[in-house]
This record gives sequence, C-alpha cells and structure tokens, in this order.
Amino acid sequence: MSILKKPIISEKVSAQNEAGKYGFVVDINANKVEIKKAVEKMYGVNVASVNTMRYAGTTKTRYTKQRVISGKSAAYKKAIVTVADGEVIDFYSGI
Repeated sequence: MSILKKPIISEKVSAQNEAGKYGFVVDINANKVEIKKAVEKMYGVNVASVNTMRYAGTTKTRYTKQRVISGKSAAYKKAIVTVADGEVIDFYSGI
C-alpha cells in the first residue's frame, strides 16, 4: 500500500505552492519520516519539513420518503510538505 494517496489540488493549497508547500492525502498510519521519504522518492525533491493533520470521519444523514439513511465518511490524514528553496513539484506534467 502506498503512503501517498493523492495530491490535494484546492485553491488554498495551490496558493501555498508558490511558497514551496504542497498538500497530500496520506495513509492514516504513516508518520512524518515515512511521508518525507515517500515524497523525496516519488518527486525527486529535498523535503524541509512535514506537517500532518488527522480528520475524523463525519456522520451524514439523508432523509428520504422510505427511510432515514445514515452513514459515515472515511477518516483521513493530510500532510503539508515544505520542499527546499528553489525546488518545485509539478503535478500537471503528465497531463
């Protein structure tokens, strides 16, 4: 199983890309050292720091004509990776 699930491409994270900060959804059990090694291996950049955030799954309820449907979204972990000065990660090169 891969440590890096997918990059986060949102307005807030894209604004931070100019400062050398990139967002990723990562494995819930991954630690900062594993995330750093995975980013350096996959993108060939030097990582200066890694900040992580854990998000709990949210409960969602939908009321229909027949019944009430309840469910829960999955919990996930985000990592904000700061690369060394002068280095960039290009997510759009393969498109």
